[in-house]
Amino acid sequence: MADVHSSEIRSKNMRAIRTRDTAIEQRVALLLKELGFDFRVQDKSLPGRPDFVLSEQQAIIFVHGCFWHRHHCYLFRLPATRTEFWAGKINSNVERDRRYIAELQQAGWKVLIVWECALRNKLRLGETALAERLEEWLLEMETSAEIDHLGLHHYPVV
Repeated sequence: MADVHSSEIRSKNMRAIRTRDTAIEQRVALLLKELGFDFRVQDKSLPGRPDFVLSEQQAIIFVHGCFWHRHHCYLFRLPATRTEFWAGKINSNVERDRRYIAELQQAGWKVLIVWECALRNKLRLGETALAERLEEWLLEMETSAEIDHLGLHHYPVV
């Protein structure tokens, strides 16, 4: 199937995709503020430039788009055009994520991945449920985890 956009329009659309301060990151930031947690944003000194760093809890939070980081949920679908290109790009993102998470865990950080599907669209978690999962992980859990549209799950230590 051919792309429905010209290469100029597709290029413009791709350039418009933000890499920081996205709507889903803003939602997590607001919840963390409402819960009373202090955090830094996009810390360049740490592997992967984490979206949120909570030093007091020795915690890192990444907010991942389901497409760009290949989450196995209803939001991810490999494009029908240039499939090989997209598979390679997304696979390299996933490998880089694994490497950064391993480095952070080895340095003593616990890591939380909040997936896009937990934050937007039809199956997203409500504000209260998401806030409860964030607080539960930050205050009670000693291990890395992830939050998706189904809730909080332990994430394997890499």
